[in-house]
Amino acid sequence: MAFTTTSNYAGKAAGFYISAALKQANSLDYLTMIENVKFKSNIQRMAGSGVVADATCNFTGAGTLALTEKVLEPKNLQINLDLCKSTLLDSWEATQMRAGAGAPPPASFDDYVISYMGEIIAEATEESIWSGTAVAGKFNGFLGAVTGLLLNGVDGTVVQSSASAAYTAANIIANLQTLTADMAANISAVLRKEDLHIYMSPKTYALYVSAVSTLGYVNAYNMNGDYAPVFEGYKIAVCNGMANDQIVAAEKSNLFYGTDLLSDATRITLMDMAQLDGSDNMRLVCRYSGGVQTGVGADIVRQS
Repeated sequence: MAFTTTSNYAGKAAGFYISAALKQANSLDYLTMIENVKFKSNIQRMAGSGVVADATCNFTGAGTLALTEKVLEPKNLQINLDLCKSTLLDSWEATQMRAGAGAPPPASFDDYVISYMGEIIAEATEESIWSGTAVAGKFNGFLGAVTGLLLNGVDGTVVQSSASAAYTAANIIANLQTLTADMAANISAVLRKEDLHIYMSPKTYALYVSAVSTLGYVNAYNMNGDYAPVFEGYKIAVCNGMANDQIVAAEKSNLFYGTDLLSDATRITLMDMAQLDGSDNMRLVCRYSGGVQTGVGADIVRQS
């Protein structure tokens, strides 16, 4: 089967594909996403104290209003791939031959290749959000070694909770109880917030499921689809890129992800090299940006 393909998407058109790719990174479901950050975005949080007073006939100032500000600066990233078309051709052709008169129309080869790239973007984004450091191809994440935004040496206001040991099915519930006790003692003001979550990795959640099913809580021995992921009333966010043996308690509105989906610097290019050098290769070029930041560190608990 002979074919050629050369496509170029820039700015808003590329942003559509980048956005679709990022949606495959499930951690973004539990973060506040700030789009169209060209360079930097200032995250401002205000906290009032003693501002409500008894009414009088005069203007009398009362209380204080503190404004905290952090900078979210997404990092520009790129993907450059030189790929033999035959690598993807067989699997793409299989999608063209789906049986049945009601089969959906096949995707173009361009769309198929972009979906392949989307998986790469989603996986890299998941890894950077939680474990990324300031190295090539990554942005600094929440739990990255040494420079993670939630580490004590980076933000001393984040509440640090101590786990008894590496998580197992035998100790995960006790460690979660330690976490919720530290939450009650240190971030009581946000405990009933609707967007408060306990963030954990798929492995940690599997250990929790094993522990709860063993206990047979409300007959949930098989943990079927009717079970809502919660612990002591707190919603659990299972994030694919989350580091093992660490748990974070925070509000979705206090953890931020920034990117630029409209800039001319955001683009996807597919170049068929057959007409240029006679090869059967395709070059994939993608440029996008990403970065994370916290709001109020004192409203976050990290356990490790």
